[in-house]
Amino acid sequence: MAPFEYYLYMLNIDFDQRGLRFKFNADAELRLQDSPEVLRARVTELSLHGCFLETSRSFQEQERLSVKILKAGESFESQAEVVYSRPLGVGLMFVELDPRFRSILQKWMLTTLDREAEEIPAN
Repeated sequence: MAPFEYYLYMLNIDFDQRGLRFKFNADAELRLQDSPEVLRARVTELSLHGCFLETSRSFQEQERLSVKILKAGESFESQAEVVYSRPLGVGLMFVELDPRFRSILQKWMLTTLDREAEEIPAN
């Protein structure tokens, strides 16, 4: 394993063709397009491009949703498209990302990275 890959492994970060993905823990609310119904979910992975949500409801690929992620008194909102669906949840890709929400997303990711780095044991 290359040093950079080892560092990401120790930080519990995944890197693939979708970019850096961080383990994350936050509440989320989903709305189907043109529906007032709010569905509750749990964010378990986060990236600049999307997230994975644990939810009991299934969704179709390419289905459009509104997603709101709530963490530590802040919220992030975006339109999203279902990229894949699994028995335990759904992978979303953010679309039409507002710059103010992008900055919240970046802040959460940096905070998560800092927290994970503090937990790496010294050699």
